[in-house]
Amino acid sequence: MTDRTREHLLAAIEIAADARAHGNHPFGALLTDSAGNVLLTAENSVLTDRDVTAHAETNLVREASRTLAPTQLVDAVLYTSTEPCAMCAGAIYWSGIRKVVYALAGAELNAIAGVDPEEPVLDLPCRQVFAAGGSTVEASGPHLFEEASAVHTGYWG
Repeated sequence: MTDRTREHLLAAIEIAADARAHGNHPFGALLTDSAGNVLLTAENSVLTDRDVTAHAETNLVREASRTLAPTQLVDAVLYTSTEPCAMCAGAIYWSGIRKVVYALAGAELNAIAGVDPEEPVLDLPCRQVFAAGGSTVEASGPHLFEEASAVHTGYWG
């Protein structure tokens, strides 16, 4: 992992901490251009927006699709505090973004959060979602377990 990758993942984790401080689930994401310059950031806003689809990655993809050219999206890298869920992976795929880097694996999050009958879990790794499409989306992760799991400490349960 490069220093720049680590820096961007730590920034996504900090955005996740902001989401938690704002009353939402602790997830954050950012988008960079191919040179590593941050283009956009987004946090989870499921609870405050009362929108079950307002995951950090989906919020980011919505904004990116509205404000950036398709050629910018193809060359962009999406960094996220936690592996994208199946819904977010689908949104990323359809956006044209072709590289995702995540800190905490979905399976690791599920182990931290435990099983809550009130919270549905769709246990489908992003690589499987990406592999089902006709275009390639490169996924890198998990990285930074300790840092990424810390933002979830005491939240779930």
